[in-house]
Amino acid sequence: MLTMKPGNSSAVAAEADLLVVAAAKTIVLSDAAAEVDAALDGALLSHLKQTSSGGDGVFDGSLGHVCTFPTFGRISPKAVMVVGLGDPGKVGAEGVRRAAGFAARNAGGFGSVFLDIGGGVDGGARAAAEGFQLGSYSFGRYLSKQPRVSEKLVVSGATKADLRLAEIFCEAALWARDLVNEPPSNRGPEVVAERAKERASKAGLKVRILDEAALAKQGMNGILTVGKGSDSPPRLLILTYEPRGAKGFVGLVGKGITFDSGGLSIKTGEGMETMKMDCSGGAAVIAAMTALPALGPKIKVVAAVALAENMPGGNAVKPGDVIRHYGGHTSEVLNTDAEGRLVLADALAWMAEQKPDAMVNIATLTGAMAVALGTRVAGVLSNRPELSAELIKSSERTGEPLWAMPLVDDYRKLMKSNVADIKNISGIRQGGAITAGLFLRDFVGETPWAHLDIAGPAWVDKPDHYLLAGASGYGTRLLLDWITSRAG
Repeated sequence: MLTMKPGNSSAVAAEADLLVVAAAKTIVLSDAAAEVDAALDGALLSHLKQTSSGGDGVFDGSLGHVCTFPTFGRISPKAVMVVGLGDPGKVGAEGVRRAAGFAARNAGGFGSVFLDIGGGVDGGARAAAEGFQLGSYSFGRYLSKQPRVSEKLVVSGATKADLRLAEIFCEAALWARDLVNEPPSNRGPEVVAERAKERASKAGLKVRILDEAALAKQGMNGILTVGKGSDSPPRLLILTYEPRGAKGFVGLVGKGITFDSGGLSIKTGEGMETMKMDCSGGAAVIAAMTALPALGPKIKVVAAVALAENMPGGNAVKPGDVIRHYGGHTSEVLNTDAEGRLVLADALAWMAEQKPDAMVNIATLTGAMAVALGTRVAGVLSNRPELSAELIKSSERTGEPLWAMPLVDDYRKLMKSNVADIKNISGIRQGGAITAGLFLRDFVGETPWAHLDIAGPAWVDKPDHYLLAGASGYGTRLLLDWITSRAG
């Protein structure tokens, strides 16, 4: 993590290796950039215009455009970077966050950075700090040569409160990225549970871990069945945050499939390449829960993360098997690669029994959702439209796009089984994200519930703004914003 502090000096007097300022289309300089240009006798704007008119790089102030220029000792910073903000008048906090991310990805050669791009935007200073933190991330522990990253960040116009919130939200999201990016053989269900326990205990949460014997005693056969084919036994992780004076109670449920081979309904080799990311929902829940004590919202939050590895071992679940889940509801397994809903079923039924005011599950559940919404937008399905609306508002604040999808009651008949209460696939390709949501709905009863399917945005193939290739940490900041908003 970067060391951050507020900055109140002028841009030209900033004591930093790199000064980052902004320009909107079409090269409309921000106040800080104009100050630098004046100090350099117009050299900055002249350079930007020359760059925009030709050459290898084209700069016109569009979001994502970056131009770095040496200051030749004429102002305090050694170099100035101008980042594009996009269309003037349309720049919001997320635009600033993304611009800061682009800056971070191009600032690795500079140890200290003065960031002055959030002026005039509501929440701009905090957004700038978040974007730079998220964009500075790297997962380099297995590289023989470590990537160069900035170490010190001064954020112009930020308050200590801005930076504290940015640090808490980003540290959680980056921890989630780290967990998902870790090679899957290094973090099976037992390891994830123990890492979460260590982090949660330090944060002051109550921790409970159900091993195989405890899962069997509780009748959590969905989690047990999915994990049967692996040498790494499954776990259910339960985390509790209950501050004094708590008003209200919400539940979080996370899918933590530490690796998904598809089981006996095995995936292709290509289909398995990124399947260490199938624990992304669980990682987001753990990361968010362990950040709550630092934020201190006056609301009780209980989380259940179902951890299992889906492998095609000799004892693996077979198509045609029937599972009796926690609470007694049964499901017929027709495709072992539709395993996430099987482990979530137990966790959701248990959470509903705790009687929260609302509960949210988050999971990389269906490729169908990624087909519907692409790789940057998650879907939300809920039995309460007002709960979906709350989550969408939080997603807008954190820049983690979320789109409401319908729970179509007519599709429930596609899940009818001849031997169990429900089957785990519909048998047709169309509407797979919706039928998966309908499967989960069978296990929540009347509890207000929302299901976030993050199969698309949980993983990044090509870096962009503050998203680096690999795990995105999607949902961590969204959950934190939603919880703190409900707490008031």
